Amino acid sequence: MSFFSHNRISKVFMLSALFIILGLLLWNTTLFFERLKDVERDKMKIWAQSQKSITTENKNDYLELNLLIITSNNKIPIVNLNTDGTVNMHRNISKKIIEDPKLFKKYIASLKLVNDPIVIPLPNNNKQYLYYGDSSILNKLKYYPIAIFLIVLLLIGMVYFFFNTSKISEQNKLWAGMAKETAHQLGTPLSSLVGWIEILKSENIDPSYIHEITKDITRLNMITERFSKIGSKPSLTLMNVIGETEDAFEYLKARSSKLIQFKLEVPDSSILVKLNKELYGWTIENLVKNAIDAMKGKGDLTVKVIEEKQHVKIQVIDTGMGLSKFLFKRVFEPGYTTKTRGWGLGLSLARRIIVDYHKGNIKVAQSEKDKGTTFQITLKKC
Repeated sequence: MSFFSHNRISKVFMLSALFIILGLLLWNTTLFFERLKDVERDKMKIWAQSQKSITTENKNDYLELNLLIITSNNKIPIVNLNTDGTVNMHRNISKKIIEDPKLFKKYIASLKLVNDPIVIPLPNNNKQYLYYGDSSILNKLKYYPIAIFLIVLLLIGMVYFFFNTSKISEQNKLWAGMAKETAHQLGTPLSSLVGWIEILKSENIDPSYIHEITKDITRLNMITERFSKIGSKPSLTLMNVIGETEDAFEYLKARSSKLIQFKLEVPDSSILVKLNKELYGWTIENLVKNAIDAMKGKGDLTVKVIEEKQHVKIQVIDTGMGLSKFLFKRVFEPGYTTKTRGWGLGLSLARRIIVDYHKGNIKVAQSEKDKGTTFQITLKKC
């Protein structure tokens, strides 16, 4: 998955989560408001009945007031127990709990943990105990701070995420602009050098010199072509990945230290893959140069092409200093480098070329301290 696809998925996920939490919070707030209205109305009914009983001093009105107070509670779970533990009355408790003695006993214990029971004095020194829990409204209120915290956290995360991605986008545009400008600037002297080659051919110059200069100019033209493709979508052509890997391998082998033992292991048959010749060659060269640097110019360097049913794997194996596991992903980050010189863009570019342009994968397959590292490219066969 490309960096930009991953960003889009992350944005959609964060926005979806934010809207879901906001929706749930608004829905619960509406329910909470309606229930509070019902509670307020019940209180007013009780107040009105108490006024009536005081005014009329009628025993029936007092009885009606008591019944209204008792029946108005339809939210708070309560259990009224006698001193011997027998149930005198209960409200707002599920039938399943009431019918199971063990479950009911545990429920009483849980109510005691929520609120201390209220002692009701009765004649002849008798007592009753009122156990009660929290209403559904109060229970929901407990989670409001968590919901608000999650919303604030998501908003902070989104602000940071958008700021970070916009910063990375600006950096990518800057690097792409610099690369294209470099390619443009190289174009003029290269055209001039091609003209000078033609002049040298007309002179009595050793053809081998001209041949080597021509090879270097061709190489510079390829580098210019690579830089010009940064920041734009390159065209992919069906190619033999073995041939392209061999070309990049042989070029670096001829120009590297003789203290490095180069080895190429490839299948006998061709493997067709959609490639951009310049950018793929650049990737292999970056991996090989990285391996040479890791070995400090001395060791064994092996490039393997492994064919699978649907994919082909290209491995660059060195006998260098190795990497710690926590660096397996970090080495592909722009700007990260273990060298005293360099900008740390080689592996970052390699990742972008393989993942974003070729829809493949590149990773550190394995590494061991002071024994070496294996970088692996995976591409889909055609």
